[in-house]
Amino acid sequence: MQKTFEIKNKATAEHYNWGQGCDGWHLLKDENLSVIHEFVPPGKSEIRHHHEKSRQMFFILKGQASIEIDGEEFILKETDSIEVPPLVPHQLFNKTNANLEFLVISQPPSHGDRIVE
Repeated sequence: MQKTFEIKNKATAEHYNWGQGCDGWHLLKDENLSVIHEFVPPGKSEIRHHHEKSRQMFFILKGQASIEIDGEEFILKETDSIEVPPLVPHQLFNKTNANLEFLVISQPPSHGDRIVE
């Protein structure tokens, strides 16, 4: 069985909207692993939540993110990353005046595994 290779980017990947003006693009959408390029405009955030099974890693591409993980806040700048294990409450914010872009890598995929706090 030969693998079909495909270049993915924001122009070609499956797109979805979330929150207020936030976007996501599925760069890899597999039953075992998910890689999503996400965009958060200035002043926006996600809802505080946790995942029952998914382990996530956030990698900042552009801008600066604030992420609260289990009550502790971390500031992530470009090329910084942080891991969030399953069952740990977290919330990502863009508290700056610039756009935020990052990768969120989830294993297993986090869609359908999100519990709002």
